[in-house]
Amino acid sequence: SMTAFYKHFPCNKQAHLQVHPWLKGACLFFLVLILSSCTTSPTYTELKSSNYSYRVKSLVMHFTAVNYEDSVKYLVNEGGGVSSHYLIPQINDETYPHDQIRILQLVDETERAWHAGVSYWQGRTGLNDSSIGIEIVNVPECFDQEVPPGFLKPKSMCIFPEFENKQIDLLIELSKGILERNPDITPTAVIGHSDIAPSRKNDPGPRFPWQKLYEAGIGAWYEKETVAQYWQQFNQHLPSIGLVQQALSIYGYGISQTGVFDRQTQDVLGAFQMHFVPWQVNYQADPSTVATLFALLEKYFPEALETVMLAYEAEQTMPLAQDNTVNNQLNFEVIIDNTAPPYQSNRKQFLAVENSGTLSVASENISAADIFVNEQKLNVGDLFSRANTSIPQLLSIAKRTQNGINTLRIDNMQGDLGGRITLGVNYPTITQPTTPASNASTKVHDFSKVDAFIQNDIENGFPGAVLLVLHKGKVIKRSAYGFARKYADGGLPLSNAQPMQPDTLFDLASNTKVFGTTLAIMKLVDEGKLLLSQPLANYLAEYNGDGRDTRTVADLLSHASGYNSEIQFFKADNPFGISLFSQDKTLTQSFLLESVPFAKTRRSAQTYSDTNFMILGLLVERITKKPLDQYLEEDIYAPLGLNNTLFAPLQKGRQKEDFAATEIMGNSRGGNIEFPNMRTNVLQGEVHDEKAFYSMQEVAGHAGLFSNVDDLAVLAQLLLNKGGYDQHYLFSPYTLKRFVHPDFVQNSIGLGWRLAAPDTQWHFGPYASAQAFGHTGWTGTATVIDPELDLAVIYLSNKRHSPVIKEGESLRFAGDAYQSARYGNIMALVYEAVLQKQTK
Repeated sequence: SMTAFYKHFPCNKQAHLQVHPWLKGACLFFLVLILSSCTTSPTYTELKSSNYSYRVKSLVMHFTAVNYEDSVKYLVNEGGGVSSHYLIPQINDETYPHDQIRILQLVDETERAWHAGVSYWQGRTGLNDSSIGIEIVNVPECFDQEVPPGFLKPKSMCIFPEFENKQIDLLIELSKGILERNPDITPTAVIGHSDIAPSRKNDPGPRFPWQKLYEAGIGAWYEKETVAQYWQQFNQHLPSIGLVQQALSIYGYGISQTGVFDRQTQDVLGAFQMHFVPWQVNYQADPSTVATLFALLEKYFPEALETVMLAYEAEQTMPLAQDNTVNNQLNFEVIIDNTAPPYQSNRKQFLAVENSGTLSVASENISAADIFVNEQKLNVGDLFSRANTSIPQLLSIAKRTQNGINTLRIDNMQGDLGGRITLGVNYPTITQPTTPASNASTKVHDFSKVDAFIQNDIENGFPGAVLLVLHKGKVIKRSAYGFARKYADGGLPLSNAQPMQPDTLFDLASNTKVFGTTLAIMKLVDEGKLLLSQPLANYLAEYNGDGRDTRTVADLLSHASGYNSEIQFFKADNPFGISLFSQDKTLTQSFLLESVPFAKTRRSAQTYSDTNFMILGLLVERITKKPLDQYLEEDIYAPLGLNNTLFAPLQKGRQKEDFAATEIMGNSRGGNIEFPNMRTNVLQGEVHDEKAFYSMQEVAGHAGLFSNVDDLAVLAQLLLNKGGYDQHYLFSPYTLKRFVHPDFVQNSIGLGWRLAAPDTQWHFGPYASAQAFGHTGWTGTATVIDPELDLAVIYLSNKRHSPVIKEGESLRFAGDAYQSARYGNIMALVYEAVLQKQTK
């Protein structure tokens, strides 16, 4: 065969090898003999197609990282598992046996060498199939930083030696021949191993002379003047990280456009810098690096750059934050129009609390009109005496409103055709909140049974609780019981226990899922930024493979994704061992999106899982381009005036004394459990949940939120208002209905929220209506929101701030044994007090 011939005779057809004339003749003679002895091949007629291209699309440069002798061992001898098309030795190498450097061909260019590994460039994967690889002997000295297991290992620190001039001269000569024989290799496809595998490789390193190769006609480089222009611009306004990712992708890098500065972005930026900014390899998207990237796009991908620059210009004109300070529940415009339906266009409904409310009225070209609230005519005085009232005028409607749905009607409009009236009504607010010093219920409701019930447990050792009841827009119960902290570090009782206060803050545990992550997702769905039916992979590019592509946002919200109840990332002895051990947030995020396996098929059964909401928290961050705590605290809580609802509160200036304590001996379950870096002190103001604290640095979609009953009452009223509070709109009633509608329910789980049902009496009690929804938290927190009764119950306890009792092989907290720890008891007594008053 021809292959055998070339292996045994030195007449290689590659143009760069020098062959003696007589040897060429001998090769030709033997070739004729071999061909004459072969079986005659079928004859064929060539009909040349114009639809073809060359197989080779890329030229990849490597350094060997080992000397010549070891390079031959790995690249040539069997068993190494790697190879390359060419090898260029180093003269200053004691293991190299010759006086002159010679280019060594290891694999024929028409054949596949194993040099690229898992790789990507300009839309192609597995570049061994479409590239030629050149290995150059060059040995950097690298030092790894010692990092404990479970933490992301930083990049190695390497000292890169210069390449020898003779090596580069031969490389240039070789590369020119390769490019001549493979014309589909474009300048931007002459690349390094680190370009095609940035998370794994750093060769050929920052000492490789890419600019010298470019000046010899090999590869890509930029124009300095163009870089300077972009640098001036980007020093003022740097493109977002999402646009930088997009630009890197256009040039050829395999990078997911996540919009956040994550580990993959650092890796790709480092590879880009080693290629084009080798004097500044800092793995950052600084102005000079980004300017260089955009200069390359202008030179080699000008059409794609236009799209990026349009997006960049749009970024400069975007407002810094969405203005959601004024957005009434009702923004109703009625126009004088003789063709309008007489009983539709002039009528609306709105929610209100009895004996409260204000109507704003603005008009244009209106001389008179009648306004009715609940079919009672308002006295508008001389409101329409002027033809135009652009500044809204306020009318009290307190004497006309009722609890729940109210009607609004405009009739007898007089004025010019096209004249209009605009009416606005704020969302209901909590009208009678008690003062922080109050610790009693209202006189019109008898809560003595629930008070005595909880107080009896307090006297017998239950740690403490706060209870708030919100009914028809009024706080009718707000009481504190017991102690916020009873034990000192080490487990001994305090001689002077810290009393519970009505405004004490609690670790909400899994109530974070609904009052944090789910509220954020409801807002994003309402804004059209997120679709419940879409796969998560549409928003989280790296969430793919092994069935992830089929999981939708709704699957995770309803716990129908198939994940196990949790992955204990924080422990090295979790069921998956070191492969999913992490106490580093960046590493945990990569595990969540790429590695955590499913236990069951999609929707085969609903399994309540923290993993779902850990991933949904990342989804919120990806869409909003903000950390989860920043988005919730700035975009949802702050406009509502909720300053006591936050993550990682001790890092944000709050004091331990503001909080109810949880576990007495950290996360040790009374000293019976141990894992790396475990806390052993009383937890107060630090999230208890181990996954949130150790593996997500206190901010996670499933746990980590702190709040008190007063802030939660506002959020509960917002939900009873079907999406808004005062002048602040969060989502529409239709969005709320989707999240608490029984179509999504199995095992009483809706979209994020738990729904009242016969099997959830342990949470909602026996009296909750079928419309009720809410959630619970492991630390001792429970919430119930019942739209049918216009009622919300917020019960926050620190039942886990109690000794741990060992019973055989199992452990339990003493606080769990008290009847006040069973939420259904509390809900039953609260409902009885409310319903008894309604029937009198």
